[in-house]
Amino acid sequence: MRPRLYVRAIVLLGLACLPSGQDLRAREPFRLILPEQKALSVRQPAMLPQVAVPNLPPPATVADPQFDLTPRYLSLDEAIDIALQNSEVVRVLTGVTASTSGRSVYDAAITNTGIDQERAAFDPQLNVNNSWNKLEEPFARPVLGDPTQSEIRAIRDDRHLFDFGLAQRNLTGGTAGLSVNNNSNRFGSGFFPLNPQARSAVEMNYTQPLLRGAGVAVNRAPIVLARIDVERSYFQYKSSVQQLVQGVIEAYWALVFAKTDLWAREQQVEQAGFANQRTLSRVEVGDANAGDLAQTQVALENFRANLLASQANVLQRQAALLNILGLPTYEAERTTPVTQMANQRVEIDWLVVNELAQRQRPDIIELKLILEADRQRLLISENQALPQLDGVALYRWNGLEGEVPAGNQISSDPGEFTDWGLAVNFSVPLGLRRERALLRQQQLVIRRDQANLDQGLHQMQHLLALSVRNLEQFYAQYERYQAVRVAARANLDQQLAQYNEGIVQFIVVLQAIVDWGNAVSNQAQALSQYNTELAILELQTGTILESHGIVFFEERFASIGPLGRLGPDHRYPAAVAPSAADERYPASDRPSEEHFDLEDPVRRGERVDGAAEIPKSLDEEVNFDMLEGDREQDGKPNRQGPIPDEEIDRLLPPPRSSQRLPKVFRGSVRR
Repeated sequence: MRPRLYVRAIVLLGLACLPSGQDLRAREPFRLILPEQKALSVRQPAMLPQVAVPNLPPPATVADPQFDLTPRYLSLDEAIDIALQNSEVVRVLTGVTASTSGRSVYDAAITNTGIDQERAAFDPQLNVNNSWNKLEEPFARPVLGDPTQSEIRAIRDDRHLFDFGLAQRNLTGGTAGLSVNNNSNRFGSGFFPLNPQARSAVEMNYTQPLLRGAGVAVNRAPIVLARIDVERSYFQYKSSVQQLVQGVIEAYWALVFAKTDLWAREQQVEQAGFANQRTLSRVEVGDANAGDLAQTQVALENFRANLLASQANVLQRQAALLNILGLPTYEAERTTPVTQMANQRVEIDWLVVNELAQRQRPDIIELKLILEADRQRLLISENQALPQLDGVALYRWNGLEGEVPAGNQISSDPGEFTDWGLAVNFSVPLGLRRERALLRQQQLVIRRDQANLDQGLHQMQHLLALSVRNLEQFYAQYERYQAVRVAARANLDQQLAQYNEGIVQFIVVLQAIVDWGNAVSNQAQALSQYNTELAILELQTGTILESHGIVFFEERFASIGPLGRLGPDHRYPAAVAPSAADERYPASDRPSEEHFDLEDPVRRGERVDGAAEIPKSLDEEVNFDMLEGDREQDGKPNRQGPIPDEEIDRLLPPPRSSQRLPKVFRGSVRR
């Protein structure tokens, strides 16, 4: 009955420890037997840990554009440095915003731990077991003198077991071992030749694979694969940083274009408003009718709508730049780009950029590393397709000592009793079906990844060709839009003069205003695209970091060393952080858009014979008589044909000096 009472007591104690149903989930680790999960258990968002969100004012909108904030001049070099400093998690530009690339400065260091994990297979393995046991197993035996009766007895055995083992695997695949065993027994009753007695053994053994698992190369393959994974992680991270730098440049030039476009739309609104006021005055004196006034008012409202879209675009591009720089949505000072765009044509050496790209592009490097890793896995697969053939050698020294019933100690002499053994063990799955299948799979994987590398080179060349074509197109468009801007400026001045004299209708002036504003915007857009494409070409060749002087340096941190908490902490790789960029772009003390010679297209001043003053075009004064062949006929200008291209080219200002270009893109630079 006693065992039953013990069991009941244990059951009652366990029931008392069970928690109540209302807090079962919170206290279930205290259950003796955890219940099955028979329902979905999802916490409410409010129950999850909360993080602090910066308390910032609302962002700028078209209703509150905040254009009157104090400007904070930002050069492109400074923008790149800010983005690199805030690149713990790397961002890439995606349209009018920036998103995470999924890469961080810690990725390579995290992957680097895999090398030591694979090396651990060759570390010595130490095992020490030390235990004390009391054994007293009851047994039944007949009672001496009365065979009809039995009694329950037990022999007490106090044991001490000590095992020591040291084994190490080497690069050839063999494993050497050393073990020491000592088992002591002390019996409580009964007759034994030795009581207590101790058995000991010292053993040395070695096992060497002869086929499968043999060879330095195949045993080092896991370490080599871990190293390749580190390199892949590094180049994946480098690729994301390259995209970050290119995205900063693209966002920067996009903001410059957006601000230039905004200025052009503001000038259109100003000129349309001036024309509307003049038409209103003419209506009051009877020189124009209500239809003329309605026409100018419609044009004014259209220009205002376009201005609103341009304002929104500036705010979006401003936010995209702040996002990719890692800055908050609100800024107390208005970030204003001040770096001037390059306006020189760059000649591209096609053979050089192809060679650079196949050597420097991180994606091509990663494809090469994948192929290198495939060859290591093929080596492992070929080895695994071999039968298992191991040679085994063993030598053991046995010893015994103890106390005889007479009370004296006896023991065996050292080395008196020895064991040895030699063996050759062979095993193989008949047919090696699985191993041969894995080998075929790896052979096909190599072919596939070689094809992927060829496709990567094919795609690389097409992307380079696209970038080269875009560069030529954008620069040619920039040159043409320069000419269009000169012609549109001249046309606007002449049409305004004729409109003021009542010679032409306002629709003609309206079209001239539209053409002029579009010409300014298109010129800025083409040059912005050209400068962005220069960065894209550097990205496609994999040299954008080198051309900006950006390198990576290894940050380290202290962590537990080989001796654990008993020894000092060691220093290990923590992060791969980018350095600051070199000063590459020319500094300036005025906003970037002002380098497009932004000035009022219709300058008020002295008038000659009632005509508007002829303004300056770009950096030179334009002689419209020479450009357009104007002649006076009855006091009215007469256009005698289109503007010759060579005349426009001669009157355009010389190109400004551009920023320092990467060596690969240097060579013959022409306008």
